Amino acid sequence: MKKFLKWAILLLILVLSIGYGYRKYQRYQTKQYSPEMVVQFARGDLELSVFYNRPFKKGRDIFGGLVPYGEVWRTGANEATTFSTNQDLFINGQVLKAGSYTLWTIPNRNQWTVIFNSKEYSWGIDREGQPMREEEYDALTLTVMPEELNREVEQFTIGFKDSDPIEMDLRWDDTEVSIPLQVLSK
Repeated sequence: MKKFLKWAILLLILVLSIGYGYRKYQRYQTKQYSPEMVVQFARGDLELSVFYNRPFKKGRDIFGGLVPYGEVWRTGANEATTFSTNQDLFINGQVLKAGSYTLWTIPNRNQWTVIFNSKEYSWGIDREGQPMREEEYDALTLTVMPEELNREVEQFTIGFKDSDPIEMDLRWDDTEVSIPLQVLSK
């Protein structure tokens, strides 16, 4: 009986090790094609941060193709994109409390819906390829107009523009979406 138990434990350890190694390998493979990026912005006491994964265009049709119109997009690849602020923000007439949020979008040809969701998700999509976002955790939703760029952006990019109001820009292919962020006066 002791010998059987010893072999069972060794087999379990072996299976778990292989599973762990395979998961690490898979994660490494996906990161090669959509590397991680952290973008930070600071002005005075304000600190903003975005963690996301940056897929490449690679000759594909992006909006209306790879990223379908009218469907929730995790706004990047791999893990859900996260947005953090250390101060309350005023966004399009609404208040976003200081904290961390997942950032989701619903692209359309003439307007985009931008969603700040208060729940953190381990990955952006489930096993069926559907977004993991749970609507009941949406903290703020706004509509913005996309702009057509005069040049093509090969790799999905999120950045901040130091203007008044501050803008968080999403750029990919020939499309740019700007989200105005104002510090809520204390």
